[in-house]
Amino acid sequence: MRSDAIKKGLERVPHRALLHATGLSRKDLDRPFIGVATSFTDLIPGHIGMRDLERFIERGICYAGGVPFFFGIPGICDGIAMGHLGMCYPLASRELIADSIETICNAHQLDGLVCLTNCDKITPGMIMGALRINIPTIIVTAGPMMSGRYRKRKLAFVHDTFEALARAKKGEISEAELACLEIEACPGAGSCQGLYTANTMACITESLGLSLPGCATALAVSAKKRRIAQASGERIVELVRKNITPRSIVTEEAIENAITVDMALGGSTNTVLHLMAIAHEAGVKLSLKKFDEISRHVHHIALIEPAGTNQMEDVEYAGGIPAVLKRLKGYLNNCMTLSGKKILEIANEAEIYDEEVIRPLTRPYHWEGGIAVLFGNLAPHGAVVKQSAVNPKMMRFTGKARVFNREEEAMAAIMAGKIDKGQVIVIRYEGPAGGPGMREMLAPTSAIVGMGLADSVALITDGRFSGGTSGPCIGHVSPEAAAKGPIAILKDGDTINIDIPERKLEVALSPTEIKRRFKKWKPTAPKVTTGYLARYARLVSSADKGAILS
Repeated sequence: MRSDAIKKGLERVPHRALLHATGLSRKDLDRPFIGVATSFTDLIPGHIGMRDLERFIERGICYAGGVPFFFGIPGICDGIAMGHLGMCYPLASRELIADSIETICNAHQLDGLVCLTNCDKITPGMIMGALRINIPTIIVTAGPMMSGRYRKRKLAFVHDTFEALARAKKGEISEAELACLEIEACPGAGSCQGLYTANTMACITESLGLSLPGCATALAVSAKKRRIAQASGERIVELVRKNITPRSIVTEEAIENAITVDMALGGSTNTVLHLMAIAHEAGVKLSLKKFDEISRHVHHIALIEPAGTNQMEDVEYAGGIPAVLKRLKGYLNNCMTLSGKKILEIANEAEIYDEEVIRPLTRPYHWEGGIAVLFGNLAPHGAVVKQSAVNPKMMRFTGKARVFNREEEAMAAIMAGKIDKGQVIVIRYEGPAGGPGMREMLAPTSAIVGMGLADSVALITDGRFSGGTSGPCIGHVSPEAAAKGPIAILKDGDTINIDIPERKLEVALSPTEIKRRFKKWKPTAPKVTTGYLARYARLVSSADKGAILS
């Protein structure tokens, strides 16, 4: 076993003494050492239930003859970090999480790893770390939150908080109703109810074959989630004994499966960043064009919040990811999963219980997948949009630019009613290096919806969007402004053309005029000059490369 490096031989007497000090018996030294990386924290609703799941993972490991060792992983709630300096940190924390996994598992020579995770950057960070060290690993996502309720109406976090505050600003809802929404929208433990980034990443993780069938959609409060946690603890010991590692599972074909499921569900645009980074750690070449290639022929078959009114609990009761795989059998590569079953075996065993939540391929919500990748003189290296959440009449849009250098400036203008119909809001210097940390723009995009502008205003940014974003909101514009991308030389009044069906994002400027403006352009001063974010800004790559550290 790998852990023999710290527990076998005469020269390891001191090491064994320290291990015995933790309470281990001599028998324990003959068993596999299994790390349990847990991102439990009281700060994140998606993670507050993890203490319970830790018990069941531990039970499974012990039942199977392993020795569990728990260690902590940092976690950030994107919703709480939103709209202020805190939002510079979530994407940057992904690299800290991957580094933490590498550091702890290699320092202590663990034999296997269970990652207990849930929210946005934590899940991809753990997967990246596991791929880097390539020891047997299984992922347990802690599950979605139940819907809230207000006067018999189902509530969801983004629609009934971020968008509701703008409706309150317009006088469409009372302060009393807003107060009720605030306290009822998130009724307890779990990742936010829609197909936002956390839940999209859980679905992708299961589709990659890194978590057990049914894990992604099993609700955080359910006994089913407990059983999956225990089964995952048992399974990791078997994976160690068979030496089945993540890189044997996360192949080019498995990543294609994950993208296929993502497109069929209409998931968060953040998955583009995370799958690019995961592919990098797996040693698999992946480009933005692959996402668009798959999106062109995979149908969008599930309309989940924010694109529709269904929530993750509805997907769970419709059959979960196995049911989605069943629907997509003709598109999938028959890859092995950590469960010991191949993807098509899981698909064949599944049942679909609701044909509206998971529609047949002959009756999709859209004939293309959820995400489109745009190119043009404004995004030479690409940009992404969640096309499944765009009103059909906004799929082609031409408007005059309103340019802002920070999210806060744009938000103030939207809330003050200073954005006119027919405009394209441009928020720049919010990319991986310029932000730094590529802040999510959920507050302004939700305010646009709440102010009734979703069908008359577009937004582009070198930052990124929450999975809760809807409307013609185009992110990841690359190169970013801080890297001298064309978005840096835009001015108020420039004509911007968005053509999602043709995959075009362009500004009506001649090459000569663009060159002339660049001659006068000067980079802005770094927003952060000390600490982790300053180091991150110096090392981070472009969004089209996955915003990985070089």
